[in-house]
Amino acid sequence: MMKRGQISNLLRSFRLLYFTDWIRFYIERFKNSKQNKEFKVKHPDVVLPSDYLLYESFQLSYSKYFYGGLDTAKWLANHFEKHIELKNCNILDWGCGPGRVIRHMPEVTGTGSKYFGTDYNASSIKWCSENLTEVSFNENSIIPNLPYQDDFFDVIYGISIFTHLSEQMHHDWYKELYRVLKPNGIMFLTTHGDNYKAKLTDTEIAKFEKGQLIERGKVKEGHRIYTAFQPKSFMKKLFSNAEILEHIETKPDGGGWLPQDIWIIRKL
Repeated sequence: MMKRGQISNLLRSFRLLYFTDWIRFYIERFKNSKQNKEFKVKHPDVVLPSDYLLYESFQLSYSKYFYGGLDTAKWLANHFEKHIELKNCNILDWGCGPGRVIRHMPEVTGTGSKYFGTDYNASSIKWCSENLTEVSFNENSIIPNLPYQDDFFDVIYGISIFTHLSEQMHHDWYKELYRVLKPNGIMFLTTHGDNYKAKLTDTEIAKFEKGQLIERGKVKEGHRIYTAFQPKSFMKKLFSNAEILEHIETKPDGGGWLPQDIWIIRKL
């Protein structure tokens, strides 16, 4: 029997992954249609992005987008506060998508901070700019070139962004994020660590255990179906010019969900 990783690589080789992803989108929209309608009835004032923007960035559940985003913002703030005072900070959501998390940050931190979001998806940034007015948004390209001055941000976070980038873009984006982060500022990033070896083929596992980044491309880089898996040694080498404050590995709970690794670093 073929492993999931082998099936994914086979679909990539035949350029069928986009097609299967669109099928999955329509299935998810149908499965969530009832609860999404109920959410809109209960929360008529909550502005929501289009279904595909939701699906492309996270899950096609209005409740998980809104309340899950709020919970994630609180979770992030708790992590940040262990290492930095969240007062009058510049905070960047790198890869903000349709604002699932950053829309809640002003409410969660409430400290006079300034909030920014950047993403390569033009549709997401257009929607965010028009609907989430407490945050400043910027459309970036896949090539790192952020319109912020050196040493600008106190906090930068990117949830499952490196997980969709090539090895070269790991180096290039990290360099750019480091540039715009203040000295003593913190960066919070998540990756596909050891938990995700269950999704790898035997050949990929052998490379992973040698510290090599695993890439599954043949689709648009940055898209949800472009996937990368990051060994600890690779990430530690990437962060060699910073202080690693925390590396958190959470064990799976047996329910099928695989927790990503958390890396919290400080710029020296």
